[in-house]
Amino acid sequence: MTLQKFEYLNRVVNAGVVSVVRGSTKEEAYKTAEACIQGGVKAIELTFTAPHADRIIGELTEKYQSDSEVVIGAGTVLDPATARIAIIAGAQFIVSPSFNSDVAKLCNLYAIPYVPGCMTPNDVQDALSYGADVIKVFPGSVVGQGMVSALHGPFPQANLMITGGVNLENMQEWFDKGATVLGAGSNLTGAASDGDYVTVTENAKKYRAEIKRIKG
Repeated sequence: MTLQKFEYLNRVVNAGVVSVVRGSTKEEAYKTAEACIQGGVKAIELTFTAPHADRIIGELTEKYQSDSEVVIGAGTVLDPATARIAIIAGAQFIVSPSFNSDVAKLCNLYAIPYVPGCMTPNDVQDALSYGADVIKVFPGSVVGQGMVSALHGPFPQANLMITGGVNLENMQEWFDKGATVLGAGSNLTGAASDGDYVTVTENAKKYRAEIKRIKG
């Protein structure tokens, strides 16, 4: 017996870094996600700002269903209707830039991890109260690394994913402060906007190597 929600959560946490994938076209977003997976970054947050995001999620989950390290989630999920579309498509975790109690309840109903964006202690408390197992501290570049250890004062049980301001050079520092997992965006995938997916794969290999070094 496997507990679906915790299986997906473990894949996200074990990945160490989640690639935040955007794209101006369906093809760009899909190829970006594929390039990241080929480079070893196998946790993908496919944002709903990408055209046909639900179809991309469906195609990716189907293609990589036999790879136990791959986990495909939906990002920029602002409301329960979008969350439901993502889950039906096959999303294995849901990420939002802010906390929404209705999205939290829907994700709990379908045993899908919900990772809401939080910026204040009040946000964090609300998210934990509604069962969020991982809290996205967002934007990391604004709140700063000190926020991670500060939040762990009143909320030592909180698992924090830092998104925004993460790069190869500061990953170690974020983890040292107490981050559970990191979200990487344009620093990892930026070359895709020029159609350069080879560079995205090379970047992913560097992120994967750094995660392995940090985690020993």
